[in-house]
Amino acid sequence: MKIRLTILSLICSLATLPVLRAQDGDMKKSKEPTTELTDKMEKLSGAYRKLGRQINDATKNEDSLAQVAIIKASATDALKLQPDKTKTLPEADQAKFVADFQAKMKEFLATVGKLEDALKANDNATAAKLVDEMKTERNDDHKQFQKKKEKKKDA
Repeated sequence: MKIRLTILSLICSLATLPVLRAQDGDMKKSKEPTTELTDKMEKLSGAYRKLGRQINDATKNEDSLAQVAIIKASATDALKLQPDKTKTLPEADQAKFVADFQAKMKEFLATVGKLEDALKANDNATAAKLVDEMKTERNDDHKQFQKKKEKKKDA
């Protein structure tokens, strides 16, 4: 009798597991709408995080250069787009805001070019400093160009 009860409970738990995992996946998805710019920036961010983990390892310079290529392509594509925050600004300020965004993206691309040169020269110390510089630029620029996320209020 104990064996039948154990087997039955095991079968029931296995039957409900896929349903529970599907619900868990839905909870992890962001509820914020994505834009073409956020998609480009997420791709850039993924490559940047991987690059940051391996920048000091000269044996991984080939993969680091591949990550730099992804960053460069995503940033170049993002240069043609407008931040979502643009829509929230008065019409008179929108053109200047977009021009400032494009100027910062060009500065970022210049830093990415220096990073690429440093990696090609196997100068990982300089490359690591440039990655840190990119992180500082990113943090400052996100404050300026990203919409502030609304905090969720629990009822």
